[in-house]
Amino acid sequence: MDPLYIKMALGGLAVLGCIGLFFGVGLGLAAHKFAVEINPKVEEVLEHLAGGQCGACGFPGCEAYAEAVVADPSVSPSLCFPGKTATAEAIAKITGKEMGSLEGAVAVIHCARCLRSDYEKYEYVGYGNCSAANLAFAGPTDCPYGCVGFGECEQACPFHAITMEHHFPVIDMDACTGCGICVQTCPKNLFSLVPQNARVVVRCSSRDSGKETHKICSSGCLHCESCIRACPANAISMVDNLIQIDHKTCREYGPSCQEACIAACFMAHVIQPFRFHPLLKDGTKITAQEALAL
Repeated sequence: MDPLYIKMALGGLAVLGCIGLFFGVGLGLAAHKFAVEINPKVEEVLEHLAGGQCGACGFPGCEAYAEAVVADPSVSPSLCFPGKTATAEAIAKITGKEMGSLEGAVAVIHCARCLRSDYEKYEYVGYGNCSAANLAFAGPTDCPYGCVGFGECEQACPFHAITMEHHFPVIDMDACTGCGICVQTCPKNLFSLVPQNARVVVRCSSRDSGKETHKICSSGCLHCESCIRACPANAISMVDNLIQIDHKTCREYGPSCQEACIAACFMAHVIQPFRFHPLLKDGTKITAQEALAL
């Protein structure tokens, strides 16, 4: 090889090396000069957080919450619901704040479609995703308000608290942290967060009249408002043609009502005791009232 070419190659490498060295030193000096000091308490808080990046605390990620709870006196140390009491106690100790009350929440699904087997109005062929299927005439389920059943909520749950049984989401209340990601994910808005000590929940999201609902789903709400009239605590109301329960008022009244709303409801599966699994297992005996809903 021509020595001239070798000298040119070596000269080029030397020039590039000098340029790299110059910019490296410059970047190093800039990083040192403009470095942002990290409060060691932030790192301590991060070590105790659940790390699910779920946003249930109201901040965009665990690090944002850790920085806020350390720097802002008004931010409560009890906002990491996935971490529960142990995390709240640790953060309160690190930040020197009072822990305050920690009322956990869990997710529930407001649909009883799992009790039916004849719910498909057409055979869906496409991307197996609830949001995608919902774009095609509200999904393959005959109820326009019912669960589509492709498990988008199961895939989104960072704590693996949702499993699909017979194309229907079942929530593990012990694993659920109340992060609310399923609430944001479901295209039918079938999920909501309720207090862990809630007494009853509604299992139907249909906004149609009782007659229209029962043309499609024999497990749906009749919208007869008998539960509203029966509730002595006035904790039940109809909002946008949906039965809503004020869980705070319901709990404050206590069990002396003997679950009057459930007794008044003509459909056994519309209002259920909280934590009652809506999916009947094989061999389970059912009452005459429950048989009306099947």
